[in-house]
Amino acid sequence: MHCTFIPPWLAERVDGAERAALDDGLRTRRSVEARSAQRAVVPGGPAWTVHDADSTTSLPGTPARSAGDPETGDVAVDEAATGIEASLAMFAEVLLRDSHDDAGAPVSLTVHYGSRYNNAFWDGTQLVFGDGDGRVFERFTKPVDVLAHEFSHAVVEYTAGLVYQGQSGALNESVCDVFASCLKQRLLDQDAAAGDWLIGEGIFMPSITARALRDMAAPGTAYDDPEVGADPQVGHMDDYIETSDDNGGVHLNSGIPNKAFQLAAVAIGGTAIEGAGRVWYDALVGGDVPEDADFATFAAATVAAAGQHADAVREAWAQVGVEAGVGGAAGTPVPTGARRLRVERSGGFVGRTESVEVDLDDDLRGLVTEAALSSSVADERPMPDMYVYTFTLDDDQPVRVPEHRLTARQAELARRLLP
Repeated sequence: MHCTFIPPWLAERVDGAERAALDDGLRTRRSVEARSAQRAVVPGGPAWTVHDADSTTSLPGTPARSAGDPETGDVAVDEAATGIEASLAMFAEVLLRDSHDDAGAPVSLTVHYGSRYNNAFWDGTQLVFGDGDGRVFERFTKPVDVLAHEFSHAVVEYTAGLVYQGQSGALNESVCDVFASCLKQRLLDQDAAAGDWLIGEGIFMPSITARALRDMAAPGTAYDDPEVGADPQVGHMDDYIETSDDNGGVHLNSGIPNKAFQLAAVAIGGTAIEGAGRVWYDALVGGDVPEDADFATFAAATVAAAGQHADAVREAWAQVGVEAGVGGAAGTPVPTGARRLRVERSGGFVGRTESVEVDLDDDLRGLVTEAALSSSVADERPMPDMYVYTFTLDDDQPVRVPEHRLTARQAELARRLLP
C-alpha cells in the first residue's frame, strides 16, 4: 500500500503530470528495495532509525540517527526523530499499542528523499519524506503531524487494513489525519475545543496563501492560491465526489469523516486522543471494520465503541450526512423478500427477557447481512450481569452473542429494535 501525504491533483499542479507519474513508479520500485532492507533489521535493535537518502531515491539510505542518539544538527533528521518518538509515545501511553504492529517493530524512516521532492509517504515498510521544492512546499518533516499521519498509515495497515480505494480509502486517510491531529494537540497540551484542527500547518511556503493542507473542522477551506488552486475537500455526504482519480477521491472525501471526528471530539470533551481518539482506535481494532468498510460501517463501529458517548458520536456522523450502519455496508445482503428478524435480550442484573420480531424493511436490510448474523463466539461464557442477545432470521439457527462481544451491526440492530 502506497499512501501519500500530498494528493495527486496537487502534486500534478505543482510538479506536472510527468513528475506525478514518476513518483508512482519510484514508489513501486523502491518499495521492493525497502522491503528487502527491512528484512535485514536485527530484532532487539533500536526502536527507530532515521536514514538519509542524500537527495537520491535509494531506500532506506544511510543511517543518520537512532533511538537514544543525540541530535545531529541536520534539521530534517532531528525533526523526524522528534516526530517518531512522540508518535510512538502517544500510541503506547494512551492506546497501549507497541509500535505500528503492536509487537514492537522497529520503525524505519528516510529523509532527504529525492531532489526537491514534494511529498511524504508510507510504502508498506518505510516512512519517507522529501525536502520540498522551496517554492511551494517546505520540508515535509517540518509539521510533526505529517510524520504522525504517515506512521498512522502503518497502524491502519496492521489493524483494519482499510483498502486504499473509495470510501474505505477515504477512511484510511481520515483515520491518519485523526491521529495526526491528536498528536499535534497532545504536544501543544490542548484539549479538543482548543485545537486548530489543521493538518500540515507550515507545509506551504510563506508566499502561498494557505493555512495548512487540510482543515478537519472546515474541510475545503485550508488553502486558496493561484499557484495551487483552492482546497477541493468536501465535508458532507451531500457533496460526496464520485471520481476515478485519487484512488476514488480518498483525499477529497476524507473531509467527511474528518469533520465527524472533529465534532465528536469536541462533544466528548477532554483531549482528542483520550476522548474521541480512543473511540476511533477501539473501532479500528475491534474487528467490526472490514477492509472495504464504507463510512456508514465505520460510523457504526465508532458508535458501538463509544460507550456513554454513543449519542454524541452518532450525532457527529449525522451532522455530516452519515447514518451509522446504514447504506453500502460490506457483507452479503439478506435476499429481498418478506423475511422476519427476531431480536431477544435476556439476563442482566434484573434478569429480564425482552424481545421483538419485525419484518425487514429496506432500512434494516442494510444492517442485516449474513456476516452480521453469524458469530464465532457462540460458546463463549457470558459475563456476570451482562446481557445475552439472540438474533433469529426466519427459521435459521439462532445466533447468541454475549453483550461485550456484539459487533457494531449487531449492537446497532439491538439499539434500534429493543427498548
